[in-house]
Amino acid sequence: MELSRKAKAITPSTTLAITAKAKKMKSEGINVISFGAGEPDFDTPQFVKDAAFDAINKGLTRYTPASGIIELKEAICMKLKEENNLEYSPAEIVISNGAKHSIYNALMAICNPGDEVIIPVPYWVSYPELVKLVDAVPVYINTSEDNQFKIKIHELEEKITSKTKAIILNSPSNPTGAVYTKEELEKIAEIAVKHDLIVISDEIYEKLIYDEYKHISIASLNDEIKNRTIVINGMSKAYAMTGWRIGYTASNKEIASLMANIQSHATSNPNTIAQYASVAALKGDQEVIEKMRKEFELRRNYMVDKINSIEGLSCVKPIGAFYVMINISKLIGKSFNGNIINSSLEFANVLLDEEKVAVIPGDAFGDDNYIRLSFATSLEQIKEGLNRIEAFIKKLK
Repeated sequence: MELSRKAKAITPSTTLAITAKAKKMKSEGINVISFGAGEPDFDTPQFVKDAAFDAINKGLTRYTPASGIIELKEAICMKLKEENNLEYSPAEIVISNGAKHSIYNALMAICNPGDEVIIPVPYWVSYPELVKLVDAVPVYINTSEDNQFKIKIHELEEKITSKTKAIILNSPSNPTGAVYTKEELEKIAEIAVKHDLIVISDEIYEKLIYDEYKHISIASLNDEIKNRTIVINGMSKAYAMTGWRIGYTASNKEIASLMANIQSHATSNPNTIAQYASVAALKGDQEVIEKMRKEFELRRNYMVDKINSIEGLSCVKPIGAFYVMINISKLIGKSFNGNIINSSLEFANVLLDEEKVAVIPGDAFGDDNYIRLSFATSLEQIKEGLNRIEAFIKKLK
């Protein structure tokens, strides 16, 4: 019996594999410090949880329209107008089972077999696999520390062919924390319009930006780029609602209609109770986000300073999200107990075994010279974990 070749070609998530190994060790009573978390370590705000209980008690537990309830669509439209200077109607909003599901819907709606989708490297682990699932082809464009891990326009143009359908833009970025300025977005928008490209703009970390920087959606620049942009966002990161699984897209009506139709057959509506809770989140006190953002900023500052003080390690300060990409290229080729470390995965595995610290190898994000650390954990854990990493590096020869 031959099973799906497409399914077999999907690369398992290294992020999940390392996290699973760390969790297993913790369950065995081992004191593991994990820097792998892709979710805030804060609790969902109480008023959001109260709204969920209220929905249950009111019997709001049945099917909704496949693309989401009108109350949530209207709340999203209000949020996009007030915070992002974007005008959308409820018919242009599709609510899905998390932002990842939204990205899948978007790719399903726009891609034909053989279409190319440009993905900046380092990338979030699921982007290439989602592109492959819709029979499109991921095309990678390398970024570097000297440009804060952001696309250089001339390199973007070099990657465009007659088959290019879209570019995935993630600002703020997982895993690099890169945030694009208005001027940089304007240049990307010009390229997209010139070559008739669609921009999938993943803005899930928009609330988590530090220093004097601000989030700007590429769709807000002008109507021309807005019409060819699919904005991706959701509740997971801003409101510490990762398990509630609510994401959404904002796009033109034609694309939105296609995504809604795809979702109606694939999953039907996203969780009804979580939708009503999300309405409360968007309309409620936003100060809870600011408190979380400030705490993340403190953690980021400590982590970056400590990393750059450790011989053999270096990093650029991320502007957004809650990750730091650490350059370990100077450590590749060194040995531990006679075994040479040849990759970021080997580094991560030995570090977990020896010092009980879990990090995500950069290979998962397309760049083997790095490891990713999340600062979505307590400052106490960050300090202890980085001390262990420093001790480990001193043992390398």
